Amino acid sequence: MPDATPVGLIGLGLLGGALASRLLESGFSVAGFDIDARKVDALAAVGGTGASSVAEVANQSRVVVLALFDTDQVEHVVEGEILPALDGQTDRFVICASTCDPDRIATLAERAGSRGLRFLEVPVSGTSEQVRRGQGVGLIGGDRETAAHVAPVIDAMFPRSFHIGRAGSGGRAKLAINLILGLNRVALAEGLVFASRLGLDPARFLDVARQSAAYSQVMDTKGLKMVADDFSPEGRVRQTLKDAHLMLAQVGAVGQELPLLAVHAEILEACVRSGEGEQDNSIVIEEIRRRGRGAVQGT
Repeated sequence: MPDATPVGLIGLGLLGGALASRLLESGFSVAGFDIDARKVDALAAVGGTGASSVAEVANQSRVVVLALFDTDQVEHVVEGEILPALDGQTDRFVICASTCDPDRIATLAERAGSRGLRFLEVPVSGTSEQVRRGQGVGLIGGDRETAAHVAPVIDAMFPRSFHIGRAGSGGRAKLAINLILGLNRVALAEGLVFASRLGLDPARFLDVARQSAAYSQVMDTKGLKMVADDFSPEGRVRQTLKDAHLMLAQVGAVGQELPLLAVHAEILEACVRSGEGEQDNSIVIEEIRRRGRGAVQGT
């Protein structure tokens, strides 16, 4: 059973809010901080405890979970705020659930460890709503003993998890998974627009496609949103684009071209230019529609 010490949570956006729900439902107390005070208030409204700073969370929590936007933020919070707040205290743990640059995360884990902070990366595969429903998959990178110490917290957040390897390995697995996932999402959007232009009802076509050999889980998580033009965010465009840029940055290191990913990134960039960066990444279907309209007008 969870002890009385709260789990700390830094970042209370889509993922952080979902993680808070999972932890609270599992019997943990949660102390959280976000630069947006409204999100701190929202945590308090569902049974968590709001904090006024990262340092306050770090001082009252043995385990701190990070759900931040990017690697820069993670490095700043760990080395600029958590470590100074702990001031040499040991037997403290950080679980990074953010999708980050795997090489920088590996070196951050080493630097944090040299100062007594036990760092584990556990990026998640799944939308924020999947995480909230207990369907997220944790991808663990780091020391197995450290993972064992915080296993109750990981299990509460992600009922399914896999230890991938040393620090950085979880992020590498997440990037490869997200590459496949993103291409599936764009393929679904293009297929739905194509079916519609062929005269098929997109909702009925989606029902058929979900029973066909073309099925992917994206049809369940994003298909209805695309058909209904419901782009309320579960995974924002700007976050997906950030991950795509992380993947493209690995091209030189792995010696592989990623031509389909480059197309996906360009589509996401077009969505951002159209003011859709804060919308759900299923809105890529709007960019596919825009390109379709241009092709029709050009004939």
